[in-house]
Amino acid sequence: MSSRVTEVLQGREDNYILPFLWQHGEEEAVIREEMARVHESGIGAVCIEARPHPDFLGPKWWMDMDIIMDEARKRGMKVWLLDDDHFPTGHAAGKVKEAPEELHRRFLGERYIDTLGPAPGASLLVDTLLMTGLRPTISLRDNASGKNKLISVTAVRRDPSGGALIGESVDLTGLVNEGVLYWDIPEGYWRVFVISEDKQGGSEKQEDYLNPLDRDSVRILLDTVYEAVYDRYKADFGHTFAGFFSDEPGFYNDKTTFDFNSRPGKAGVSLPWSSEMPALLAQSLGEDYRKHLYLLWHDAEEQSGRIRYAYMNIVSKLYAENFCSQLGEWCRARGVEYIGHVLEDNNVHARLGPGAGHFFRSMWGQDMSGLDVVLWQIVPGFDELSFRSASGVTDSEFFHYGLAKLGVSLGHIDPKKQGRTMCEVYGAYGWTEGLKLMKWLTDHMLVRGVNRFVPHAFTQKDFPDPDCGPHMYAGGKNPQFRYYGYLNRYINRISHLISGGRHVATAAVLYHAEAEWSGEAMYFHKPVKQLMQHQIDCEVLPVDALQDAAVVKDNKLYVNLENYSCLIIPYAEALPAEMMRRLADFAGQGMPVYFVDGLPVRSSEGIDISAELLSLSADPNVRLTGLSVLADDLIADGYYEVKADGYEPYLRNYHYVHEDAEVFMFFNESPHQVISAKLTLPFEGEGGIYAYDAFLNKVALLEAAVAPGSKTVELVLHPYESIVLLHGAALTDYPAERQWTEDGSELELQGEWTVATAAAESYPNFAAPVTLTTLQNMSGPELLPDFSGTFRYETEFDWGHSCDKVLLKLGEVYETAEVWINGNHAGVSLCPPYRMEVTGVVRKGTNRLVIEVTNTLAKDQQDFLSSFAQQEPSGLIGPVTLTPVRRLEEKA
Repeated sequence: MSSRVTEVLQGREDNYILPFLWQHGEEEAVIREEMARVHESGIGAVCIEARPHPDFLGPKWWMDMDIIMDEARKRGMKVWLLDDDHFPTGHAAGKVKEAPEELHRRFLGERYIDTLGPAPGASLLVDTLLMTGLRPTISLRDNASGKNKLISVTAVRRDPSGGALIGESVDLTGLVNEGVLYWDIPEGYWRVFVISEDKQGGSEKQEDYLNPLDRDSVRILLDTVYEAVYDRYKADFGHTFAGFFSDEPGFYNDKTTFDFNSRPGKAGVSLPWSSEMPALLAQSLGEDYRKHLYLLWHDAEEQSGRIRYAYMNIVSKLYAENFCSQLGEWCRARGVEYIGHVLEDNNVHARLGPGAGHFFRSMWGQDMSGLDVVLWQIVPGFDELSFRSASGVTDSEFFHYGLAKLGVSLGHIDPKKQGRTMCEVYGAYGWTEGLKLMKWLTDHMLVRGVNRFVPHAFTQKDFPDPDCGPHMYAGGKNPQFRYYGYLNRYINRISHLISGGRHVATAAVLYHAEAEWSGEAMYFHKPVKQLMQHQIDCEVLPVDALQDAAVVKDNKLYVNLENYSCLIIPYAEALPAEMMRRLADFAGQGMPVYFVDGLPVRSSEGIDISAELLSLSADPNVRLTGLSVLADDLIADGYYEVKADGYEPYLRNYHYVHEDAEVFMFFNESPHQVISAKLTLPFEGEGGIYAYDAFLNKVALLEAAVAPGSKTVELVLHPYESIVLLHGAALTDYPAERQWTEDGSELELQGEWTVATAAAESYPNFAAPVTLTTLQNMSGPELLPDFSGTFRYETEFDWGHSCDKVLLKLGEVYETAEVWINGNHAGVSLCPPYRMEVTGVVRKGTNRLVIEVTNTLAKDQQDFLSSFAQQEPSGLIGPVTLTPVRRLEEKA
């Protein structure tokens, strides 16, 4: 079997990129041109974005798809397809509204009436009450015809001093006759809850969407879209046609489409419902469950937690089985794959609204794990403070410390995903986002284990397309497009190295969904953050995996190919009873279990767990710790792999192993601070440590020999900089060329510069140059504030040092830089640190230096999405310096 390291160094890595290709019904030549530009960028696949097309599944649509498929066959590319005509997935190309009404979305609705007794012979208008809160277009006739079905009527006593609900609920459903409740109201204050199955509810934008809880409703999407594509491209399935992509399907049961706090307990929200729910609730809560349904909206402490847990447990499992798994099984039966992602924003991954109830369940039926980063959700430096973007205020901690870990953990623990995690990335950041930020976002994902990328996006629409820029090619108007291939080759190389093997992590952290449903809970990403800031890598594991797939051997926890030295439980007031039994078993088998900020106090279902709590409290393998000292406790107990000689909160790390090689990736996530650290790393065999440059596709020997065990490595990482270290038998045949180091006095260029400009369309034809005596921001108000394109800087310098190898540092650059010395190409940099080792092109005497710096289209376009971020300068700011360098072993 060929070594992954060898394949990369020989340029034989696979393709790991499948960008969105937006369709609007353009002419054939335009479609073929865009496919050529995608392929030219070093990309081997596309994912067809269907929603802008005016004739989805119509004649023009199939004509355009035939062109794309033809281009893909010729170029050896793969084609994926977004599976609906609207965003999000679930519209089924408009066919749901034509389906029988029982296949439409259903909701559970709640209304109430406040009453006072004693009042013998009282009556309440239940049917009329069911009209409240409905949209004005719904008439009494609609209601009377049975579109809203009465589920239960329940009365609960209220505290006369404050109005709180007290006492047991009383089921009055049997007292309803012809839409009227006849009830002799006892003495005191009572609240009468009317619970109904409603046709109306949720977001109006998803009014004609399928019901993801109903298998037959979901089948409408399969019959309408999937089967039609299969009929036309059956011969390509599993070859050129790779599979389908669902984009952010969810419940959308809240009138505010993107309310990330939509969940049981929110007043007035409609809840997802289906015909299976009554039997499943009765099974979980008992036959009298109806009289407790009001607790889905109203608080009664532990009792509310029990009802809400049962409800969320059921709906998240129904979603998993009837939506995601059904689509995935259909695809796998026909030799293609099913991928995509749900909405995770601001912790909605464990909630309703635009969420799907439970991240792991909602994605389990897919063939890759998936997530997305759009709309400035992740911003360098804003890992703790919130950041306001076009989508509102973000929970920055979740996006920086939770999101990617969710996705990658699922990719590792589900066997059918084969260690694959996909990220839709770069989308809707506006033209402010250039390759510099794209590279940072890429490394943010790679160093957490993401190894499939869906760049957002290529569009064929005439420039400027206002829909969710930046666009990679933009009809030739994007001045950075000619450098885009550098980033793509970088992605493919590192993704190849972190695929096909096994990830190494020290800790497992419990996923918190069930805890949130049933009481107070600490977000899972709180402890993850503490671990990441101390270089302790971890995975996030759901209750389902720990109950069904986890085993303890030799004091370690095993799930699929992963194993962990300890298990961390973020604080949870309640957890499922079976989970508590499993935790007690794990500890009894020698597995260290850390409870952060305390043990649970009860079970989610209300089952007695006093025996389990007693067992856990007495077990020496169970440790209670605080969030702020969690990482310190793990390090003191020896549960770490990588140890820095100081606190490095922005140093990220990832360890991946193959049979013949170990891969360590490190990334400095700080936008400003240089990291200089000594790292103690574990190595399992003898041999050298190599530093791998994924842009140049070269390795250099960092340490000549490593004895089995730990080894200290010194790393200096500038902002935006990453490094990959390689070790193992796969490296034994590579020459032991050592890294280079600066050796001599630095020359700073301080003479005149000539500067010329060229927009993307005119490049490489530049306008007449001007002369600058001082390097400065070219986008300043007195210079070229509206110019987007390339600045060409030229100067001369005298050199009297060694010419073998020279380190060229450009200082501050905004934002891509390409360099020539004496007419010879010297290198390209996409992001800091803007420096390059130049070999054999500097000569003694006078030298000619040319630097081309290309900014983004934000200066010219000034688009809406760019208004949410600070604008950087343009051009070469410097200082520009040159320093002779020599190999490390030659240094005196």
